[in-house]
Amino acid sequence: MKIKIGKYPTHRWYHNFLYEKFGIGNEPKVSVHIDDFDTWSMDHTLAYIIVPMLKQLKETKQGAPNVDNKDVPKELRSEPAKHDICPTHFDKWDWVLDEMIFAFESKHNDWEEQFNSGEVDRLFKDLGNGYTEWLEGANHTFKIDMKGRKAYQKRISNGFRLFGKYYENLWD
Repeated sequence: MKIKIGKYPTHRWYHNFLYEKFGIGNEPKVSVHIDDFDTWSMDHTLAYIIVPMLKQLKETKQGAPNVDNKDVPKELRSEPAKHDICPTHFDKWDWVLDEMIFAFESKHNDWEEQFNSGEVDRLFKDLGNGYTEWLEGANHTFKIDMKGRKAYQKRISNGFRLFGKYYENLWD
């Protein structure tokens, strides 16, 4: 994959005339080349681009959209005062951005491993006719914390849900 997006040009009053008269736009030059292997695991590929963009947006943002109370933890839920924003307005958006970042960063690490413990000791017993049975050996202590793993996956899925819901608010 190779992407090149030029700087956004400064808009001047005469650009409207040039566009209307000659169709000359004031858009940045964009070049995108996608290789076949870029889409083999597109969710993983896009995460490499999305994570740094979300982090930069969080650092340099100059405002925040309205975030639904149902999308944030209870301690961040609040209602705006009359003709004002709610006291946690910016905190809500920071929390949503953090959840998006968490979800996309999880695409690049083997997060499932943290829920595994113990050692694998497996034996194979030949049952004949080409079949085998997998048995636990004397030193088999391997366990998976499925409750923790499901909670972690739920958080990842919520981060992706929030990304979709607030996609049109990813601006600075």
